[in-house]
Amino acid sequence: MSAPRSLFAPASVLSRAEAQEIAQRVLRNSPAEETRVSINSGARADTRFALNQVTTSGENQDTQITITAYVGNRSASVNTNRLDEASLAAAAKQAHEIAKLVPPNPERMPELGAQTYPAFRERALDIPTPAERAAAAKIVTELARANDLVATGFIECRAGATALANSKGLFAYDASASVSMTATVRSPDGTGSGWACTDGNSFGELDPKQLAATAVQKAKDSRNPVAIEPGRYTAILEPTAVGNLVQLIPGAMQARAADEGRSFFSKPGGGNKIGLKVVDERVTLLTDPADSPSLSGGYDNDGVPLEKVVWIENGLVKNLNYDRFWAQKQNVPATRAGGGGFGGTRSLRMLGGSSSIADMIKSTERGVLVTRFWYIRGVDPRTILYTGLTRDGTFLVENGKVTRPIKNFRYNESPIFFLNNLEAVGGTMRINSSESASTGGAVFMPPIKVRDFNFTSLSDAV
Repeated sequence: MSAPRSLFAPASVLSRAEAQEIAQRVLRNSPAEETRVSINSGARADTRFALNQVTTSGENQDTQITITAYVGNRSASVNTNRLDEASLAAAAKQAHEIAKLVPPNPERMPELGAQTYPAFRERALDIPTPAERAAAAKIVTELARANDLVATGFIECRAGATALANSKGLFAYDASASVSMTATVRSPDGTGSGWACTDGNSFGELDPKQLAATAVQKAKDSRNPVAIEPGRYTAILEPTAVGNLVQLIPGAMQARAADEGRSFFSKPGGGNKIGLKVVDERVTLLTDPADSPSLSGGYDNDGVPLEKVVWIENGLVKNLNYDRFWAQKQNVPATRAGGGGFGGTRSLRMLGGSSSIADMIKSTERGVLVTRFWYIRGVDPRTILYTGLTRDGTFLVENGKVTRPIKNFRYNESPIFFLNNLEAVGGTMRINSSESASTGGAVFMPPIKVRDFNFTSLSDAV
């Protein structure tokens, strides 16, 4: 059994050499015809604060090994975090025995052989100390207290390494890190709420002073909101609000669903919408390993090296996501943009323009300024239609000025719809678009101004 970790030892993840040694031990002990070994080694540190004081602080680390055994087209996987040879051998044997019993998978693709990956460069693990995290939280809580407000927030720092190996000679290794700090600041009477986030690849990239100033100002400005009638409004969406919904588009760009007529990207009469215009020509969406907090570019779940993929270019569908099976069936190249790597989602970037939020406000006769969205849930996958709520700072714009805070709205809207109604696009910045504010892949979004955003009802939630 692996030796227990000292509570006083700094968090760490597996090096390339350590991951490769573990994978080799699994492979030489596996009785299966073919074996795949997936390794996920992660370290995490977090600090929470509420009521203007730190409430919890912690660190953890773990290494999970997934052993997949193949018997013809049958396969089974077993997970373990026990790294001694006997435990790994037992898990490999168990996976093999289970694989004999499961139904065959007619779409199973053969394991890949060795691949060529960019050169890997080791770097020091960036997990800040509890004192460093507390100091960042203090910047927010002190400014909130000085303004008779109450701050709550979360700092999360993650570092990790993944490896993938198989009995055909493939070995891939990647490491990454991401850090996020969010804060919600509210007025004591509960009528005002402001939110802000700072995100990066390392703790030193965070800007807690700017976060504190933004959240505090929004909390002050949003007190005592008034109700206005729901309806279709010109909407100015801050980058986080844009990311909350635009990030839902790539997940819908699955080639198989499109080719089978089950997707927004299905072409009427058959086929898919590659080459067709679906949004305003100012919209370009892409994923690029260079944007993600990764050292070597990453790889997908099969070990295929990731590449930059432009999904929508100047409003036209440029690519759909073809997995290896569907690509073979359709006789097209597979898309090198899958998962893989620590944190799951790799990255997403929407190219920006030159308009500022101030410019968008000045040019608006009557509209709604939105900080972010919340409680986002799917309504219709055929149109990528979602519903949700505005949150933590929603304001009325009249005659080129922000005039008053307003009560939150529920909306029913598709990012495809509002990206066809673009009026202005601002500069791109890194954001955290997760509802849970957890760290993840790097997401870069601009603020945008759109026509006829569909706010369907009022919400009394702050």
